[in-house]
Amino acid sequence: MKRYGEWALVAGASEGLGAAFAAALAAEGYKLILLARRADALAAVAASLKVEVVTASVDLASDNLTDQVAPLLVGREVGVLVCNAAWAPLGPFADQTLADNLRAIDVNCRAPLTLVHLLAGPMLARGRGAVVLMSSLTAFQGSPYTATYGATKAFNLSLGEALWYEWGPRGVDVLACCAGATRTPNYLAAAAKGGAPGELDPAQVVDEALRHLGRGPTLIPGAFNRTASWVMRRLLARATTVRIMGSQTRRLQVGG
Repeated sequence: MKRYGEWALVAGASEGLGAAFAAALAAEGYKLILLARRADALAAVAASLKVEVVTASVDLASDNLTDQVAPLLVGREVGVLVCNAAWAPLGPFADQTLADNLRAIDVNCRAPLTLVHLLAGPMLARGRGAVVLMSSLTAFQGSPYTATYGATKAFNLSLGEALWYEWGPRGVDVLACCAGATRTPNYLAAAAKGGAPGELDPAQVVDEALRHLGRGPTLIPGAFNRTASWVMRRLLARATTVRIMGSQTRRLQVGG
């Protein structure tokens, strides 16, 4: 892993998958730049790591994200970028505010695109680097009750696959990690009345993602999730897969 450079940047690093990525990369010897909105939570993550850590309280929906992040990169060779932050409006689409859905686009699409573009030049110039874009099983078909979130994750999947092809021959590995239900604090709060098949701990998702870098454009962590996704995408009608997704995501708001 250390072949990519000296520093790693994790966006959305205050808890859950982001904190797990930070811990795993620190264990590999990377110095870390950690971004999230909550400064106190970032400080707690940083305090648990035995490497040099720079934290920045940043709203990833900000329209001046480049201006906020660029100074953090000066003098630091960032070899790994993990775009993990996500905003997930939950419930019937018509019941959600427009602002909440637009924020999902800003955090889930515009922020990763901005960060990837910001680091693309240096990585490609050096001929080494890695980018992990956290997508989701919701990216493969419509996801009722998380409609905008699923659509943004389809964007990340498509972007990751395209950049994998463009940048792989130039020494930069790109991976779209399509995680299923993961036991992050936000997920556990939403799923308090009922979980989902194939749930994984954040550490397992992170371990599989980092080990898969350089081996292909996409990864679905967890054997159960890989099998279920294959069946839904290859053997079932698309309308059926949407109904199955709807029955699962509906449980996040009503339980049972």
